[in-house]
This record gives sequence, structure tokens and C-alpha cells, in this order.
Amino acid sequence: MNLNLAVLIDGDNIPSAYVKEMMEEIAKYGNPTIKRIYGDWTKPHLSKWKNLLLENAITPIQQYGYTTGKNATDSAMIIDAMDILYSGKVNGFCLVSSDSDFTRLATRLREAGMQVIGIGEKKTPNPFIVACDKFVYIEVLKGQSKERESENEKELNKENVDKITIKEIKLIATTITDLSDDDGWAFLGDVGSLLQKRQPNFDPRNYGFQKLTPLIKSIGKFEIEQRESSKGRNKLIYVKNK
Repeated sequence: MNLNLAVLIDGDNIPSAYVKEMMEEIAKYGNPTIKRIYGDWTKPHLSKWKNLLLENAITPIQQYGYTTGKNATDSAMIIDAMDILYSGKVNGFCLVSSDSDFTRLATRLREAGMQVIGIGEKKTPNPFIVACDKFVYIEVLKGQSKERESENEKELNKENVDKITIKEIKLIATTITDLSDDDGWAFLGDVGSLLQKRQPNFDPRNYGFQKLTPLIKSIGKFEIEQRESSKGRNKLIYVKNK
């Protein structure tokens, strides 16, 4: 099913440099029918967003800071999200922020049956990450635009790639075991889906791989087998713990 998505961006919390890659990523999950960004547009630090909003058809929502030290943007986003939820016009939300204040909102939207995708920086607190169905690190999206990069930028992007840890390897192994047949084989598509549910920020791109298959091959602790599908067009990939 192609989701109709409401994209709500915390302008105070996300760098404007990432907007193109971010919108390309969101398009993979559905049709962004509502696109809004929240912030105090009288503040100079948001000026870089203005041209990008026109190019990407994102509607700016003006939100004045009522008091020093309080983020009025959060409240405006949350109120709008609930209005959109009750309008019945979308079946998914994309919350773009690195702020843990949106944890309860993400949880509430999922309780209402919405698909919730989070996008934020690697500094995003874990409670917000696990409250989403899927969470994508924005630094990883920026690292994908290789055809537009210089060699120096490529080297910088290597710094954004994490090394896979024992914890993630154990998670993959356990997931394979839970889904495996009597011979220990599990369908990779099911493995990927369950990994996403168990750890919403699990993404092969975090470790420098575009897909799950090459990531699993690189670990060296799993067997991989290609099988013919019943339709004969695509190869089905199965994995097994060694």
C-alpha cells in the first residue's frame, strides 16, 4: 500500500543542508501529501530554509517563541499532528527532528494505527527512536549523494559510517533463529522486517552498505543461499547462522 504521509519538520532542530536527500528518502515510503516546517521565521538562522521550501513545496508555519528557553515549535507541531490525525487524510507520519520531546507524539500516532517514520541526527535520544516504526539518520542520507561529492567529501562521509557491533550481530543471529525453519534457514525479507520492528534505527546504510545482503555477507557469521522463486523471475535469498 502506498501511504499518504504527513511530513512535519522541526525547523529549529534539523539542518537545511539535508532537505533534498530527506525528501528523496521519504518518497520511498509513500506520497508526502502534507509537508510543513515549523519555526520562528523572523530568526536569521532559518533564512537558509527559505529557497529550499519553494523548491520542495514545503509550507512554512510561523511559530513565535513566547518565552526564552521554551520551544514553541514543539507544541505547534504536536497540535497540527493531532489535527491531521483526526482529519483522516493520511495513514502515516514522518516526524523530522532530533528532539526527544516528540516521543509521546510518535507513540500516540502509532496507537491510532499510523505508520510513523522518524528522521533525525545521530544525536537523537533513544526514546524517540524506538517510539517510531522506522528511524533514519540524516547523516547517512547525506552520505549517499556520492555522484555530487568530491573525494574530500567522501572521506568525510566515511566518518559517519558506524562499525557493526557484537550487539547488532547478536540481534541478527537471534532474529534468524526466531524465523528459521527446521533446517535453520530464514527468508531474508522476513529477517529485515523483524529487525526493523526490534530496532527501528537498524539500517544497513549506517554501516556503509546499501542493502542488508552485503552487510550480512561482510560479517562472515552467516550462510547465504539463493533460491528460485515460484514465479521464476526473482531470486529469493535465505540466511542461516553458521
